[in-house]
Amino acid sequence: MNRTIVAIVSWAIVAWICKVFLVSLPYKFTLHPDTQHIFGTIGEWMKGILGNGVGQVFANYGSYGVGAVELVTSIILLLPALIWLASKLGMAQSPDRPKFHKIGGLMASAVMAGAVFFHLFTPLGIEVLHEGESDGGSLFYAAVSILVLGIVLFFLNNRSATA
Repeated sequence: MNRTIVAIVSWAIVAWICKVFLVSLPYKFTLHPDTQHIFGTIGEWMKGILGNGVGQVFANYGSYGVGAVELVTSIILLLPALIWLASKLGMAQSPDRPKFHKIGGLMASAVMAGAVFFHLFTPLGIEVLHEGESDGGSLFYAAVSILVLGIVLFFLNNRSATA
């Protein structure tokens, strides 16, 4: 596939992933009630599987851990743009965009594989219900889209790097 097309498609995927990850960070890092419900529900389920300690730690700190991974993933995905800008200012060499997007795609897919698992196999469910309100499955569908697009990003850039 043409390198320019790969780059354009890659940046479109990166924009979606980073939008979802970065917009959710304030919720995760401030323990918004919706975040407490999600991680609390999963933590309660974990207590029955892995014990009270692990479940309670996940309920209390899981959002920080997931948020941190999403932040690092977003930085890795956006780093080629920052390095490119620095290269135009004579402060760096041109970035290896495919390498960063390949790694970031795998990271995004890995974290969203966990999210999809928890939606499907815990009481959280596909449609998150909290205080009588439903998210209509939007969190689940966003997770699935990032899981799939992260894999696409990996393979697009893996091919691009070897072509």
